Amino acid sequence: MKTMQTLQNSMIVGILSVLSIIMALPFVWMFITSFKAYDEVFIYPPQFIPATLHWSNFVDVLKSAPFLTYFRNSVTMTIMITVFQLVSSILAAYAFARMNFKGRQTIFLMVLATMMVPIQVTFIPNFLIVKQFGFFNTYWALIVPFCASAFAIFMFRQAFLQVPKELEEAATLDGCTHRQIIWHVMIPLSLSPILTFVLLSFIWHYNDFFWPLIATNSEELRTLQVGLSSMISQEGGSKGTQWNLVMAASSLIILPLIIIFILVQKHIVQGIATTGLK
Repeated sequence: MKTMQTLQNSMIVGILSVLSIIMALPFVWMFITSFKAYDEVFIYPPQFIPATLHWSNFVDVLKSAPFLTYFRNSVTMTIMITVFQLVSSILAAYAFARMNFKGRQTIFLMVLATMMVPIQVTFIPNFLIVKQFGFFNTYWALIVPFCASAFAIFMFRQAFLQVPKELEEAATLDGCTHRQIIWHVMIPLSLSPILTFVLLSFIWHYNDFFWPLIATNSEELRTLQVGLSSMISQEGGSKGTQWNLVMAASSLIILPLIIIFILVQKHIVQGIATTGLK
């Protein structure tokens, strides 16, 4: 039995290792290509390791387009959205988890129902609302439509339900208000789900392309994804798209996501486990 279990575990590890290599290969190829010269990108047979590391590709990327402006726009938009979502979702989740009021279950089901609507369906209504309020081509156009998240409300509600009610009752006896209970009890005991959502929200909105494309039309408000798309369509002149520079830009864009993931990865499994999500 022990031999069979060892063999089974070895097979599982082997299969997962192969799948991990397959998943990582495009990113490794992107990173390697970012150091190649233009003539080496499409050489046949493919050359995995470049003859010379062209670090100048990253400098050329920063010179070819205002990527620092794009980076500032993307980070500012993502951080603002994440902060607004955290505040609104934590308050709503606490109300659904701990407070009794008429129609609580009905309202919660309505919130969950919005998760079944494809986000693409909301683009036209959101655009019309943004246009009507005069937010078009401003930071508010990028931020306001995403200030609340049904997924975050559901996730935080499930986390708050795992907190023993005795702790809340003890805090109430000590004179804590609802705001103090949220800050001193609920948030510290639900830190893993919160950090998990922060990572997911950052990835979703940092990588968003279509909404910033239709909500803004000036280069000063372009995000990284829109700027990268513009670079692909315009870069290169007579040579065509310089994919080595595009890969260098993509490597720079993905770097903050890798750093954030490394910092919070230990909380992801714990966060999903404690909220009952699959």
